[in-house]
Order: sequence, then structure tokens, then C-alpha cells
Amino acid sequence: MLIDAFSWLMVILILISSGAMLIGKDWRIQLGALAMQYLAAFWLITRHQPFVVGSAKLVTGWMIVAALGMTRLSLPETDEDQPTFGPESRWFSMVLLGIIALITAGATPRIEAVIPGLGLSVIAGGLLLISTGLIHLGLTSEILRVIISLLTLIAGFEIIYAAVENSILVAGLLALTNLGLGLVGSYLLLAGSTPTVTDLEEDME
Repeated sequence: MLIDAFSWLMVILILISSGAMLIGKDWRIQLGALAMQYLAAFWLITRHQPFVVGSAKLVTGWMIVAALGMTRLSLPETDEDQPTFGPESRWFSMVLLGIIALITAGATPRIEAVIPGLGLSVIAGGLLLISTGLIHLGLTSEILRVIISLLTLIAGFEIIYAAVENSILVAGLLALTNLGLGLVGSYLLLAGSTPTVTDLEEDME
């Protein structure tokens, strides 16, 4: 069916954005990958939830991306824009992405066998996002990348949860959680760039 084919296209989009998240060095690439993931999550969520719920997820996600982007754009460029995990090699990131893809390919049919009706594409998309979020979270300590990793992890959970539970209240609570996390990330970015009294004293010396 056309819908199934488009769902697998969204899974491929998630895989591409996951690679961009792991390999990309620039914060703009990171936020662009996050925006692509929210677009894919919107479609996969609407496979089991009403269109309004998926649209709310998409709008919320893009609002978070815009807020983080505007906050980061107002800050000066620093050395933290470079990858903080190593070895600093694209080959290392590509190997990680390959491992994630293999684990997802192996786990997806098993989960579908245990919980039928979820849909292979929905399971694959959710697992890719969860795995990417966990891997990226364990490889970086930079504030913006940590927030993006957590948002990616939550997006993957939401995709799978939407196929299991149709509660609109829970979907709203998850949207508030995403917004809160985005606001916290923006605040931490601003707080991290504000000079402290110790820094001012060192500059005066």
C-alpha cells in the first residue's frame, strides 16, 4: 500500500537524520536533523492516532527547534561546536549508526511478534530514535546536544506508545514534557554563556 510505503520512507528519513545527528559537527545540522525527526514522528504517530494528535506533536517539535535555534543563534561561536565524543572520526559514527540499524532490524520483527498490530515501520522508527538518542546522549556532554538527544529519545518513545495507548491526555502531557525540556535547554544555554563573577575577576587581572 501507498501508506505503508510512505511510512517506510519516513523510517529512512529517521535513519538519515540519525546519521546527521551522529556525524554532524555544526549545531545547525543537529537542529535540522531534529526537525526531520519530528516530521517523521508526525507521520508514524498518525498511523495509530488522530491527525490532530500527530499535528500537535509536529507543531510542538518545530516550536522547540525554533526556540533552541534562536537561543543558540544569539550566543557566540565556541569550541563546543565541535564534537565532544571521540575518536573524532566520521567512520566511528558510521559504525555506530550501522550497529543501531542492525539492532533495529533484528528487534523489529520480534517486537511485532510479541505485540502484533503495531506495524513494522512504526516499531522500526521508534527503535531508531530511541537508540540514536541513547547513543548520542552517552557520547556528548555539550548542553545543546544533550537536550537534542533527550528530545530524540522521547520522540521514539512517543511513536511506540502512540501505537499502544490512545490517551489524548497522555499525549498532551508528553507535549508539555517536550516543551519544558526545550525551555530548560534554552535556559541552560543562556546560563552557560553568562560570565560569572570569577570570570570577570580573571579578565580584570
